[in-house]
Amino acid sequence: MRSFDLIIVGSGSGNSLLTDEYRGLDVAIVEPGRFGGTCLNVGCIPTKMYVYPATVAEQARDAVRLGVDASIDRVDWRGMRDRIFGRIDAISEGGLQFRESLENVTVIREYVHLVAPHVLETDSGQRITAPRIVLANGSRVRLPDVPGTDLPGVHTSDTVMRLPEQPRDVVVVGGGYIAAEFCHVFQGLGSSVTQLNRSHRLLRAHDDTIAERFAREAAQQWDLQLGWSITGIERAADGRPTVAALATDGSGTRWERTADVVLLATGRTPNADTLDPAAAQLDVTDRGLLAVDEQQRVLSQGEPVEGLWALGDVCSPHQLKHVANAEARVVSHNVVHPEDPRAMDHRAVPSAVFTEPQIASVGLTERAAREWAREHGTEITVKEQDFGGVAYGWAMEDHVGICKLVADSRTGELLGAHLIGRDASNLIQPLVQGMAFGLRVHEMARGQYWIHPALAEVVENALLGLDIPGQRPDAS
Repeated sequence: MRSFDLIIVGSGSGNSLLTDEYRGLDVAIVEPGRFGGTCLNVGCIPTKMYVYPATVAEQARDAVRLGVDASIDRVDWRGMRDRIFGRIDAISEGGLQFRESLENVTVIREYVHLVAPHVLETDSGQRITAPRIVLANGSRVRLPDVPGTDLPGVHTSDTVMRLPEQPRDVVVVGGGYIAAEFCHVFQGLGSSVTQLNRSHRLLRAHDDTIAERFAREAAQQWDLQLGWSITGIERAADGRPTVAALATDGSGTRWERTADVVLLATGRTPNADTLDPAAAQLDVTDRGLLAVDEQQRVLSQGEPVEGLWALGDVCSPHQLKHVANAEARVVSHNVVHPEDPRAMDHRAVPSAVFTEPQIASVGLTERAAREWAREHGTEITVKEQDFGGVAYGWAMEDHVGICKLVADSRTGELLGAHLIGRDASNLIQPLVQGMAFGLRVHEMARGQYWIHPALAEVVENALLGLDIPGQRPDAS
């Protein structure tokens, strides 16, 4: 058995643990896949590098509303792909080479599973141990349990971005943020897109107002097919995949569509099960996540296991890179400073969907806030401010964007913020900051200058529009 001072499983956010304080430790990093993890290789970064040109193209087509007659002459998919992955693959390979060059770091390129709380076994049978282990092995794509998912032309988010040519037509199966972003990418770049979803609701985790407005806009951009359950994928006579589905209303109606590419975007599964947590008697939640406490310590029968931490998608319900990075900072400190542990703050966790229109959210939805208010004996106030109601929105001739805020009408505490529209992922940041630092809504509105006529005035006006008795929004 090979012994180390520290073992890190996963090279995504787990790779960032190693600060200068770790130079004296003998460290193993376990990474069987692409070095750098999901975000770098198949997630956040390459998808947004496709999203941006798709958004530019879509805005060019839409510019006719503003008196600008623009067109898209050609999309160089192959050049775009090579530009994106030429950069990403170099970063991944460079990161691996750097870690392998360090005298105190050993990179193990195999899958591992637990045989005891501090003992891991590789697929080749080697056992490794350490008094301190960090489990940061992320998540993986989840496929629907139907035949044909392995046929040529059937892809997931792991593979679809490396296609040699842009598909003429794409069927995207799923209704979450991954499906939404790829629908925008392919539609924006000129492919014919069909989105197939089991329920009649897109983006189920989002506020009702936002989800309804997004569905309205999506239906104007691509073929939106709701209420269909995929039953399988077959190979058509021309070799392309054909998706078959059955109506979820019990009518027995069938639907099918043939396309160059079928993208299965039906969610992600935490990789906790691949570690065999039962072998180490580790707790797993009903969502398949490793159970951790506020210090990111892994739990066994509800109690923290000494010297065992987890971070990121393997233990977090958020499945967000910025959350994994924040957890990594806490774990990095706690591993070398057990006498002065830090705790995670998972309040005010924001997220964004980089589709068209863009979506951003933080805190409670209106529905969840009303339930919270009933439980706490208070009431909420809600304000919806259209982007088109502020000067920059006039300039954009905006008819889509909205900033929706939910607050406690008794205290002025902002409970949730939900935006859909241009630059939503940036516009939400002052609201995230205000929530994180405990500012009340009228403090946010009147405690700073808001540039006129910037689009951020939509946030200011939404804050001012919340009804908080006893608080004067116009007070100096």
